[in-house]
Amino acid sequence: MDLTSLRQEYNCKGLVKEELSSDPFHQFEKWFEEYVQTSLPEPNAMVLATVSEAGEPSSRTVLLKYFDEQGLVFFTNYGSKKAKQIEGNSNVALLFPWFLLERQVKIEGIASKISTTESLAYFINRPRGSQLGAWCSHQSNIISSRSMLENKFEELKLKFQNKTIPLPSFWGGYRIVPKQFEFWQGRSNRLHDRFVYALNDDNKWSLDRLSP
Repeated sequence: MDLTSLRQEYNCKGLVKEELSSDPFHQFEKWFEEYVQTSLPEPNAMVLATVSEAGEPSSRTVLLKYFDEQGLVFFTNYGSKKAKQIEGNSNVALLFPWFLLERQVKIEGIASKISTTESLAYFINRPRGSQLGAWCSHQSNIISSRSMLENKFEELKLKFQNKTIPLPSFWGGYRIVPKQFEFWQGRSNRLHDRFVYALNDDNKWSLDRLSP
């Protein structure tokens, strides 16, 4: 299939350094809020890239559940492929592909498990079906059929009927502590605006423009 004719010109307002916050977390929050205002679904969807100890990369879309200046948090099964790769290599990358605004945000950092207390605080506020789903799925493992998964869900639904569903020991959150942010704004003629924040040895953020 020839895709060379699929082209789109980017014509949104560009980026200038003087308009960017000195704090990348504040800049990320600003862009996040602007994307939320578009009312498109899943503004918190992000591509998470991990690498195994053998150097084999893998990526998937996960949902950002909250963030602050301590980092960005998502939740998963601790037996999943992503979790096993993080255990062996905690360096990860995130990508927010905010196409409608012709923007991308790339983040590189270190991932680590959050506390059980923090995971529980999130888990108890999940919909009951999602709580059961966490118990039901041995994420990334091979299963024989969907019916087996659905039957397990019904068994657990009955088991925990009229009961509080406990936090599974194999499920919880990761916090990604950024070392670098890149804010990308599409521009005409492929001369895109790119600005990178990098954390220095003195724990301060530098801000530089990159060539597109």
